[in-house]
Amino acid sequence: MSYSNSIKPDLDWSQVRETVKLLNLSAAQVDVILQESELSVNTLTESFTDIVESMHTINNHLLSLDSSGDRDQALTCCSETKDKIQRAIIAFQFYDRMQQCLQHVTSNLRGLSNLVESPDRLYNPNEWRGFQGQIRSRYTMESEKMMFDAILQGKSVDDAIAAKEAHQHNQFSDIELF
Repeated sequence: MSYSNSIKPDLDWSQVRETVKLLNLSAAQVDVILQESELSVNTLTESFTDIVESMHTINNHLLSLDSSGDRDQALTCCSETKDKIQRAIIAFQFYDRMQQCLQHVTSNLRGLSNLVESPDRLYNPNEWRGFQGQIRSRYTMESEKMMFDAILQGKSVDDAIAAKEAHQHNQFSDIELF
């Protein structure tokens, strides 16, 4: 059975179906990159954990030695390395947050595809309002909700991002984690 598409349109061709295909493609692309990157991040996380354990062991060995300038320099180096590793681990936490956001995007794209694909739902404002409510409910950060609300109020993407960034800047001392 051949399907109508934009290359070979026939009477069954639909811009809605074409839109759904592109939305599904976008969701699939994000899913694939998330799956591929997860392996790398897991490897890096395990490596950093092993490094921290090794640094702890080295630190304990150095503490057991008699005090000397070399020992103190080595202890300082261990402490500085531990701090750098801790900053790297925090960076991975932000990566994890990005991964969660991208998972929300794929879920939203799939939901939008399902909504657009169904004529009964496509032209029903209650379905759209319900779908929008589902999207908003997935957000864990207030700045995300603010950006979502700004877009639904008809503001431009740039204005919505600016509002989100302003909120995050105001909350700078209270870093929003997930």
